[in-house]
Amino acid sequence: MTNTLKFASVLGVALIVGAAAFSAGRLSGEEKTVAPRIYELRIYTALEGRLPALNARFKDHTMKLFEKHGMQNVMYWTATDKPNTLIYVISHASREAATKSWDDFRKDPEWIKARDASEKDGKIVEKVESHYMTTTDYSPMMK
Repeated sequence: MTNTLKFASVLGVALIVGAAAFSAGRLSGEEKTVAPRIYELRIYTALEGRLPALNARFKDHTMKLFEKHGMQNVMYWTATDKPNTLIYVISHASREAATKSWDDFRKDPEWIKARDASEKDGKIVEKVESHYMTTTDYSPMMK
């Protein structure tokens, strides 16, 4: 991953976390006790020419199935300097919840059907990276 892409990813995650914190009342002046969420940064490298199929699958199926299985969609990007790259962040109630959500998602017949249909012309994804993250207590967006 290039330094530009890493910077853009980190910046995007910071903005997302700040927005999520604001919506949870952390930045609005309200005193709420909210359990810290776990954020997951995922980077998909699509096979050459297959990014449109990957985007369609997320838009039409995957995002809804993530929500069904307790994963909160946060934000999605395509990389301008790597044309076959989809980057997104989802959040989970905990690391344990993330494991359960992914296990349930992968077994879901709706997901299997959507995946198989989207790959009727061949595989879509070449590589997947996943990074779990928590916010720091010194993060400017969290104060």
